[in-house]
Amino acid sequence: MPRIAKELGPLAVSRLSVPGRHTVGKVAGLALQITENGARSWVLRAIVGGKRREIGLGAYPSVSLKDAHARAQAKRDEIEAGVDPVLARKEAASRLRADQAMEMTFEEAARRFIKAKAPEWSNAKHADQWTNTLAEYAHPIIGKLLVRHVSRSHVVEILEPIWTTKTETATRVRGRIESVLDWARVKGFREEGINPAAWRGNLDKLLSKPSKTKKVRNHPALPLDQMAGFMTTLRATDGIGERCLEFLILTAARSGEARGARRQEIDLQRKVWIVPADRMKGKKEHRVPLSPAAITLLKSLPKGEPEDLLFASARGSLLSDMTLLMFMRRQKLEATPHGFRSTFRDWAGDHTNYPRELAEVALAHLKGDATEAAYWRSDVLEKRRRIMNDWAAFIAKPIKGGTVVPMNKRA
Repeated sequence: MPRIAKELGPLAVSRLSVPGRHTVGKVAGLALQITENGARSWVLRAIVGGKRREIGLGAYPSVSLKDAHARAQAKRDEIEAGVDPVLARKEAASRLRADQAMEMTFEEAARRFIKAKAPEWSNAKHADQWTNTLAEYAHPIIGKLLVRHVSRSHVVEILEPIWTTKTETATRVRGRIESVLDWARVKGFREEGINPAAWRGNLDKLLSKPSKTKKVRNHPALPLDQMAGFMTTLRATDGIGERCLEFLILTAARSGEARGARRQEIDLQRKVWIVPADRMKGKKEHRVPLSPAAITLLKSLPKGEPEDLLFASARGSLLSDMTLLMFMRRQKLEATPHGFRSTFRDWAGDHTNYPRELAEVALAHLKGDATEAAYWRSDVLEKRRRIMNDWAAFIAKPIKGGTVVPMNKRA
């Protein structure tokens, strides 16, 4: 046991000013340390397990002499009990840093998961879809929670309000939450155990089967007898979104295919739009014969580089599907851009003599029976050119007497 120095009182301690270490007594090894710049702090020197330790007890006068005595004695008691205060402090700091490193919120986990997985997704818009759906449905409830605290009750709280009204969206949200939580578990941000967003043996006990809940809702289509009037209004309205919508209708394309069209995909000499496989739903290159109306539209667009989007936003980026939809909403129509494909199919099937398979290939639907497969192999481009020309002519003029005359009996 080290010798205990003469005990100093509060007044004597307050008068200490010479730089150095001044023992103050009462507790062995306790001293007031004064630096060259006058800073003063309490230090306890002790031998712990054969090692000399210098243990800081706080600054003076924030820590009074009385408090310094108490703190020093507490450290002495720890040492007597076999605890190294310095090592214990380091371990506590290390645990704290480790705990802080695990403080990842669900929102941050989702962001990192999407960044890690995005390169393997075939469509660049998938990352936006993941980000947007989680931001809309999951983050308001669990976004700020530590990912290790997300429980089944949280997931149910997210899904229940939309499970029967937006079943397809809800199932996607569930799957995306499950993937993020799986990623967090493998990365060590969650403990091992059942994923609270898993379906089998978990949520299937609490929610109805999606197949029994989902209501099939086709995209609303514009009736054929309204097409000519709609096209007149559309063509009289300026805007890149309106031109994209017109192109979509003339080519019977999907919204994403039309909005993502680039100049290098257009062959004006052959009058064909060649959509690469990676932009097609069926992952198969699709050739679209361009009617004279479509060619006229394309020639009216501003010039640009081959890799430029045909219908770029003001910032040069891809138009949103909402841009096309908003024009229709302004016309107070319930139809959607995708619904024009149904309108085209109704026209081809009910009011022309073109074979069903020809219309299916024009819509780039997946091939079915052997007859339709033959159409895919040959692509029957010139026959499809006639159907697209007739479609463009049909939507350009009103139906007389409310009836539709079958077109092109020579299929």
